[in-house]
Amino acid sequence: MSHPFLDRLARGPLLGDGALGTMLHARGAGLDRCVEEFNLTQPDWVREIHLAYIRAGAEVIQANSFGASRPRLAEFNLADKVRKINFRGVKLAREAREMSGQAVWIAGSVGPLGKRAHVNGVLRAEAARAAFTEQIGVLWEAGADLLIFETFSDPAELALAVAVARAETDLPVVAEITVGNDGVTATGASPAEAAHALAKLGVDVAGVNCSVGPARVLEVITQMHAAEPALRLSAMPNAGFPFRAGDRVIYPSAPHYFAEHVGPLLNAGVALIGGCCGTTPEHIRAMREALEQNANRKSQIANRKSQITGPELSPTPMVRVSSLGLVETDAEAPQPTGLLQKLRAGKFVVSVEVDPPRGFSPAKMLEGAAVAKARGADAVNVADSPMARVRMGALALCVLIQQQVGIESILHFTTRDRSLMALQSDLIGSHALGVRNVIALTGDQPSLGDQPESTAVYDVDSIGLVKIISQFNQGLDRSGKPFGTRSAFTIAVACDPTRPDLAREVDRFHQKVSAGAHLTMTQPIFDPAVWRRFFDLYQERHGDFPVSVLIGILPLQSHRHASFLHNEVPGITIPEAALARMERAGAEGRREGVKMAQELLLELMEQPKVQGVYLMPSFGRYEVACEVLDVVKRDA
Repeated sequence: MSHPFLDRLARGPLLGDGALGTMLHARGAGLDRCVEEFNLTQPDWVREIHLAYIRAGAEVIQANSFGASRPRLAEFNLADKVRKINFRGVKLAREAREMSGQAVWIAGSVGPLGKRAHVNGVLRAEAARAAFTEQIGVLWEAGADLLIFETFSDPAELALAVAVARAETDLPVVAEITVGNDGVTATGASPAEAAHALAKLGVDVAGVNCSVGPARVLEVITQMHAAEPALRLSAMPNAGFPFRAGDRVIYPSAPHYFAEHVGPLLNAGVALIGGCCGTTPEHIRAMREALEQNANRKSQIANRKSQITGPELSPTPMVRVSSLGLVETDAEAPQPTGLLQKLRAGKFVVSVEVDPPRGFSPAKMLEGAAVAKARGADAVNVADSPMARVRMGALALCVLIQQQVGIESILHFTTRDRSLMALQSDLIGSHALGVRNVIALTGDQPSLGDQPESTAVYDVDSIGLVKIISQFNQGLDRSGKPFGTRSAFTIAVACDPTRPDLAREVDRFHQKVSAGAHLTMTQPIFDPAVWRRFFDLYQERHGDFPVSVLIGILPLQSHRHASFLHNEVPGITIPEAALARMERAGAEGRREGVKMAQELLLELMEQPKVQGVYLMPSFGRYEVACEVLDVVKRDA
């Protein structure tokens, strides 16, 4: 099972970000301050710097965690905040990614442990191992996509850090050394020797960061490539050799100078390129422009565009107004959506969830939808400001997905934010725009989210919403007045087989399906017996189960991820056996999570009425979620 980051890297070079510390110092952080502490004290600064790099064109951003190991934080009396600082560092990077809407990779940055991890210049191996284990574990848990070990001059310390990463996680590893002006490490290792050592460690990407400017880094990279031609390389140079001007540290290399070195670095084998100390969003913007002039970059853009095709949806019937003022259509009876036609034909269907962005760009979500389509999904369902947190409107993203990716969408539609008039108006607009698969939801309380002062509406609940949509399908509005034509909505409802009061949930579900639903989509489950209990209780209390079922499956990433979901996320219950299995998996958590999801899916497909799966990616990892589908024979 390859990692999505490595798959992407194999398709062409990636652009990283520039300096975080330099930008924080420019905002007023003292040179003697622990910049990682700003994750807690100035989170807006950190988030805004991430956003600036993303807007400049960075595709990999590094969490503000370089010096957030226990020994380094102890120098600032912050050793008790290792977890908080690292977790918040990744969280701020994730928030910036969501706000940008871009398909950005988040790297957990790990630096050398500093003097406190050494005795008379010799690394204290056990203490160092414990420090790396602690920091790397938090970065992994918080949702980092990869690890970057930066600015290492001691090969033994770097080897220990890589060994911990391999033992504790399944994340890709980028290992970068630093060299002096003489082109060798502080321990005297040449670039060729460093390349041999890193290749022997089995790192995914090896390279140079910090050190000196682009010209000297190019010399080092050229030697590393000659020594290990098969090794993927990274280059993140400083903006030249710094000098002081009063209280300021000045780096001389201008953005255009960095841009001039992009082509030579790529020719020398660099796959991941960015900047280190002294570089700014202007440097990254200049490098982005240089990359886009490169033939490899142009080829990558062409390939991406070829994956984004026009919509493959049924056209809206032509509408005419007769001389009597009655509305007529070319089709007397509305056609059901493609999703409903597949369900009625007995096909197994797949939907993949996409959360709308927190900002104005949906690029990452469109890319996720394209991944889902390429892996055989029938639909993409779009959440409606989940957990009551402000995001792009779900209907807008559904329209963009259908138009630009060409796959049906399922609109999550809540009654939380809309009056009866607005509910009906938005549904009419949704139908006109071709978004006709709707899951009727009540919606989370605003008090749970980031706008607690917002006022909830709740003129009706999800049951009332199903009734409204069902009346639309009969050609009537809620008050019973005719529209003149009927809508063709496919109506989905939610059910939660994990609820403690299962009888109450079953009875409420019965009200939903009796109101006119066509299918149900469950909360994520992790044990087939959970669904069977719900199904059997329904039949015991209400007779034959009336609708098709899309089972919610959420592939787990690690034991910490599973524990967090079980203990802190409403509506998710993970059995003890699954938690124990994830704990035993250790660093192979992602692989084990996918395997567990595949086993679960195969068992559930044998259950009556289960006719599809509803995949929920964690941390926006659509490729990982879609790996679950590898065991499904879609023609069965």
